Amino acid sequence: MASHRRPKQASRTRVTVFTATAAAAVALSSQAAHADTKPTVKSVKAKVDALYNESEQATQQYDGAQAQQQTLQKQVDQLQNEVAREQGDLNKLQDQLGSLASAQYRSGGIDESMQLLLSSNPDDYLSKASTLDQLTSQQAQALKQIAEKKRTLDQQKAEAASKLSELDATRNDLASKKKDIQAKYQQANKLLNSLTASEKAAYDAQQAAANRSTTRVNLGNSASATARAASALAAAKTRLGTPYVYGASGPSSFDCSGLTSWAYAQAGVSIPRTSESQANAGTHLTLSQLQPGDLVIFYSDAHHVGLYAGNGMVLHAPKPGAVVRYEAISDMPFQFGVRI
Repeated sequence: MASHRRPKQASRTRVTVFTATAAAAVALSSQAAHADTKPTVKSVKAKVDALYNESEQATQQYDGAQAQQQTLQKQVDQLQNEVAREQGDLNKLQDQLGSLASAQYRSGGIDESMQLLLSSNPDDYLSKASTLDQLTSQQAQALKQIAEKKRTLDQQKAEAASKLSELDATRNDLASKKKDIQAKYQQANKLLNSLTASEKAAYDAQQAAANRSTTRVNLGNSASATARAASALAAAKTRLGTPYVYGASGPSSFDCSGLTSWAYAQAGVSIPRTSESQANAGTHLTLSQLQPGDLVIFYSDAHHVGLYAGNGMVLHAPKPGAVVRYEAISDMPFQFGVRI
């Protein structure tokens, strides 16, 4: 008689292994599909724009450090000139006192107190007040002048040394910020190089179209609030098409605050170098209060600035790869305006 035994069911262990293997295969397939997904022009542009925005933040910090360096350098130069003058005055006083002592020596009238003077520090000698009555009034006055000059000279030397140390720290800070900016640029270029030739051409075409927008803008006919604002805007318009370069303040290239500070300088007005400082350089305005030539501050940390051009447009130096151009204020997170 034939056997009618039921076939054995797969063990629980075999089922578990099969299930795990299948799940792993699905996961690997999903990862491979994900790895094969090439970034689109749109996603690359978004990432590049984000990197350029970060580099603009670093650029404003760089500009601030650069301005600080220039200020410190002027202070150091001034202090070093003062030290040289004080040293010259001190040398003259010491020569005069030496001449007086020599005259007394030749006449046989030099006393022990004067001998002590010629062989010791004037400050130490003056501290011995009991000896002052042994000096002639002329000698005492000369010693006091020397001591005062020496104190002044020592103070100025100490201040100059402190400023030099601060200047060195600022230079190191500049180098660090420059390195940070260059790293952002390299990351952006790496992303752009990941595009195919046709995708890169499409991206470049978009940027070129944005740069060409400078010639096709309706700015309306609003008047500037002040003559200096009108002059600053007029000056900035002459720089349309000029390339963006970090740390540049014109006239052949600019970063954002470099353009605005240069424009106002042409109007005879000195404003701070960085966008953060320019944000506090005048009266704050709402969007509806803006008039041509007013500063326009963007982003919560005020790391970008432009000039209001009228009809909702801003004239600015936007980012690497771009030129000074017009752009809609609504394209960036507006914070407030500033009237200088």
